[in-house]
Amino acid sequence: NRVSPILSHPAPCLVCSHVVPGVSSALLQDHRCVWTLVSPVGSREALGTAERPSDLWALGCIIYQLVAGLPPFRAGNEYLIFQKIIKLEYDFPEKFFPKARDLVEKLLVLDATKRLGCEEMEGYGPLKAHPFFESVTWENLHQQTPPKLTAYLPAMSEDDEDCYGNYDNLLSQFGCMQVSSSSSSHSLSASDMGLPQRSGSNIEQYIHDLDSNSFELDLQFSEDEKRLLLEKQAGGNPWHQFVENNLILKMGPVDKRKGLFARRRQLLLTEGPHLYYVDPVNKVLKGEIPWSQELRPEAKNFKTFFVHTPNRTYYLMDPSGNAHKWCRKIQEVWRQRYQSHPDAAVQ
Repeated sequence: NRVSPILSHPAPCLVCSHVVPGVSSALLQDHRCVWTLVSPVGSREALGTAERPSDLWALGCIIYQLVAGLPPFRAGNEYLIFQKIIKLEYDFPEKFFPKARDLVEKLLVLDATKRLGCEEMEGYGPLKAHPFFESVTWENLHQQTPPKLTAYLPAMSEDDEDCYGNYDNLLSQFGCMQVSSSSSSHSLSASDMGLPQRSGSNIEQYIHDLDSNSFELDLQFSEDEKRLLLEKQAGGNPWHQFVENNLILKMGPVDKRKGLFARRRQLLLTEGPHLYYVDPVNKVLKGEIPWSQELRPEAKNFKTFFVHTPNRTYYLMDPSGNAHKWCRKIQEVWRQRYQSHPDAAVQ
């Protein structure tokens, strides 16, 4: 049995980091492959002659990631991912929904003829009848209003702790970090915020550099010091061009998640207040998180935090593991804008 030569060169999908043994690197570079498939070498499917079984495998990957927040096959490099796929080596987080788990197990099957929904398994009828879809009315699905997307905390297993942090141990730290419009209104001094008292006009004392692309400012500066800080920013900060001449109070790289994908962005918290996010590769302003009195930051673990707004929740991940610092600074700016003295320097 001769095997197609393309099988000897499995290539990583640049979109989802899985491995597609029957697809050339050129196709993957074109991003036409979104989800992946692997099956026993020499099968009809691996030789690229079947489409439905590939779609069913893809559906299993999609459902897994929708529930878990992570792809089913994860490893440190493409070769190890490939090994996990051909061995069907994956597991489920503890809180994975039982009906979803049952469906995924019936879709992620190496034998393409055994996947729920394939022709050999009586087609799409049994797939549509699976309990996971019990609330779906297939006949008029195209006429239904889709449910509103809300932010979620990815289900975690023990081996995901390094990626997402230990959530249980952080509850006490993060419990007080959610901004509430009903919080008592009072003037926040430096001591109230846990910041040292300042003296003199050396503006460097307000700047805390984290790395070349990350820093934050203490907010206890005068109008004259703010002017000096803004002059320093305009003269040497490459991100100044995106913030409409507003003073940057905190900035750093984050992964901004929308749907199934996360994209690296430079997040810029400024006076105003504003939360801009910029494509750091193409140096293009991609958007702004709208501020209002209802805005609320929420830290979920070391890396993951949400910014809730009236019309949308923004899902962000700090690769440095300092999500709580983002929430703390956003909350600090929120209080200074909406509670203490809205006519002060940070407006």
